[in-house]
Amino acid sequence: MSHERLWTPTQVCEYLGVPIDTLYRWRYIGTGPKAARIGKHLRYDPADVYAWVEEQKATAA
Repeated sequence: MSHERLWTPTQVCEYLGVPIDTLYRWRYIGTGPKAARIGKHLRYDPADVYAWVEEQKATAA
């Protein structure tokens, strides 16, 4: 885990440029970036989001 502040779903959507419904659908079907429940809140480690993006780029090539 990086020492960068964890991202909210809204921040992940802003970074990825996708609607919140898309992010939640990806989570539901298990294809999106890793997330963690912190109490009742869903949070994303930016390092996991960056890694997921790199994975997507590698599989798209």
